[in-house]
Amino acid sequence: MVNKKLSRKVAPRRALLRNMVSSLFLAERIETTEAKAKNARKIADKMITLGKRGDLHAHRQALSYLYNEDAVYKLFHDIAPRYEDRQGGYTRIIKKGPRRGDAAPMVILELVE
Repeated sequence: MVNKKLSRKVAPRRALLRNMVSSLFLAERIETTEAKAKNARKIADKMITLGKRGDLHAHRQALSYLYNEDAVYKLFHDIAPRYEDRQGGYTRIIKKGPRRGDAAPMVILELVE
C-alpha cells in the first residue's frame, strides 16, 4: 500500500492520521484536505473491519493504533454494529471546494449512514 507523504516525516504523519481517524470516529464527520482524507479513509475502513470482528485481539489491535479509548469504545459498540451487513465502503468523501488561503482542495470525510 502506497501512502502519500503529506509533506511530513514518518512519525508526524502517523500521528496526524491516528488523530484524524480518532476524530472521525468520535464526530462521525470531519473537514480536511483531499489528500489527507484519502489516506485517513484507508485506515478508517480497516479499523471498522476490526470493529466488525469484535474479538479481544481486534480490540487490542485497534487500541494500539488509535490510542484514544473513547474512539475505540465508540468504534466497537456504536459504529461497527451499524455496518454488520455491509462489505466495505464505510466512508464517503464529499468535495467542498478550494480553501481560501492556499486553494487546497477541501473535502468532508464522513461515515456512510
